[in-house]
Amino acid sequence: MKKLFVIILLAGLSLPAFSQNSGFGIKAGLSSSKVDFESQQFIPDGSTTGYHLGIFARLGGAGFYVQPELLFTQTSGEFKLNLQGNNGTESYRADFNRIDLPVMLGVKMFKLIRLQAGPIASFNVNSNLENAAGTVNDVNFKEASIGYQAGAGVDIGNLFIDVKYEGGLSSVTQQVAGFETDNRLNQWILSVGFKIF
Repeated sequence: MKKLFVIILLAGLSLPAFSQNSGFGIKAGLSSSKVDFESQQFIPDGSTTGYHLGIFARLGGAGFYVQPELLFTQTSGEFKLNLQGNNGTESYRADFNRIDLPVMLGVKMFKLIRLQAGPIASFNVNSNLENAAGTVNDVNFKEASIGYQAGAGVDIGNLFIDVKYEGGLSSVTQQVAGFETDNRLNQWILSVGFKIF
């Protein structure tokens, strides 16, 4: 009985610290992504800007936290196809619309700065190629992929700003125009969030 009383007392004392680092809110932001199909036939052609928006929950105490998120993400990438017979290249754009589920594990320092990292699962909603026009018409987009995110953030009251890097651990496409590919979409992400409660 005494042990139970001590456990309840300690849990009660830790609630204020837990609630200070916990909350629920909304977030949105921009990303800069680059598509690389890891194939000699396809050449990356610069970075493009995308966006994301959604909700998050933060659970934690004593400086540590877990932050699951549910986001709609639109990313894209431009690339060139090497034509056979020294006929030059053709330019294309791949658009990726997906649902992202990152789970960040983090530590808060000096009541202001956060360091965080964790896995992200991405589910394909609607991905397509623009300007394909019969040349690149056999694209196998995977339904889901797994990656990681790592970065830092700053909390200012109920407002926070995050900067993260996202890398892929599994491929987004398996085949484009009959060529085997191993595309892992990498991007820099800037987010602004607001804790509602």
